[in-house]
Amino acid sequence: MITVESQAAVRSTPTLPLTTHLGAVRIGVTDRDKALAVWRDVVGLELISEDAEALHLGAGGRELITLELGATSPFPDRSLGLYHVAVHVPTRKALAEMVVRALMRRVRISPTDHLVSEAIYLWDYDNNGIEITFETPWRGTVGDGEDGFYVKTVDGSPHSGREAIDVDDLLAELDDVNAVPALMPEGTRIGHIHLHVNDLEQAMRYYRDGLGFGGLFIMRRFGMGDLGLDYPPHTIAFNIWSGPNAAQPPKGSAGLRWFHVAVPDQAALDAVKGRLAAIGAGYAETNEGVESRDPAGNLVKVVID
Repeated sequence: MITVESQAAVRSTPTLPLTTHLGAVRIGVTDRDKALAVWRDVVGLELISEDAEALHLGAGGRELITLELGATSPFPDRSLGLYHVAVHVPTRKALAEMVVRALMRRVRISPTDHLVSEAIYLWDYDNNGIEITFETPWRGTVGDGEDGFYVKTVDGSPHSGREAIDVDDLLAELDDVNAVPALMPEGTRIGHIHLHVNDLEQAMRYYRDGLGFGGLFIMRRFGMGDLGLDYPPHTIAFNIWSGPNAAQPPKGSAGLRWFHVAVPDQAALDAVKGRLAAIGAGYAETNEGVESRDPAGNLVKVVID
């Protein structure tokens, strides 16, 4: 049996209201047309509006991704910042439609079965990571690691959480592969964000004890951690895969600018401020709410929505 560390000291109940959700994520890109070739034409996000500074994309009229123009170089490997942003779709059919758009444009994808979700990974031309996710919590659970496994099927069988999706089975969701819609459906949302950080424990402390997400696990053997609210698989994930000497990318590089955590009311926002102060995490009050950087320098904006 695989030895897995205990999660008793990591797991916690969220202190954020369960109606909290992730809002729009702002990402730097170098080229408008190349960015749209992936985020609109493959991912399927609608170009809601654009200006000289940014492209505003979303689904069902709601902005999900803001692509900030003007980056001077792609996001460099071995850097802190965005590993991927996860766009969660409401149906498995929508996931299959995205696969067809990618195959038609010969964009490389990595279809992965995490058991509690199915995911399609890809990258834009600036090395910004993207995950398209369909949640499948009825197929299994994420455990506590005490028995040696993190992911198990509903009958208790172990699952790697990293198996390949049967793409033929996925495409069987479609009535006609030649009539795939160009855009993602209403109900598509930002479900989670996965970050490169320097230190697992520091990141867990910030996002759990400061912002108030529920701690799920730290897998030191794999170099990653997870936090959530009340839906699988997670809301915030982080890893140390960029290495011990990773730093924020040079100014002007593509990559994460910030992401929004949307809380339901002023009381929830005030509670976030109190928790951040209690752990010694700096924050600044803005017209929107509060902004703060995690220990790795990733910028989080907490707003009321």
